[in-house]
Amino acid sequence: MDRRTTNNSQLGVATIEFALTASFFFLMIIGVVAGGHLFWTHNALVEATRRGARYAANQCTPTDTTCPNYSTTVDRVKNVVLYDSSKVGTTPFVPHLQVSNVTVLFSNDFGVAAGNVSVKIENYQYNFLGVNRVMPPYQTTVAGENAGFVPPNQ
Repeated sequence: MDRRTTNNSQLGVATIEFALTASFFFLMIIGVVAGGHLFWTHNALVEATRRGARYAANQCTPTDTTCPNYSTTVDRVKNVVLYDSSKVGTTPFVPHLQVSNVTVLFSNDFGVAAGNVSVKIENYQYNFLGVNRVMPPYQTTVAGENAGFVPPNQ
């Protein structure tokens, strides 16, 4: 038996095995990264509603004309959800989150230790590696705390 014939029949097998194995592991790594990004986005959206609701619980309602800055309450709450600041930022904390995705609802009886406020994120478009999907709605509701009330100096 010719030695070259035996060795030539095995040439390229290792390359094919490597290509199959490497592509499998590469796909696994992509899957882990994509899953991690989706999970991060989910947690960021949950946290954004929590931050907004906690901030809103300490504000006055947009209908309380006796409270300073009552007319900008909802805008400031939305800014906290989007930028983690009551002022307008340049880049949202969660990529592609827009003002139109955020809803703020105060109950009719909202006030000092009364009623509640809800912050909701709806119709958020998740985009990553060609995957496009609408995330489920995220909502946080908390009870009214000081509702913007500042006690007078004694």
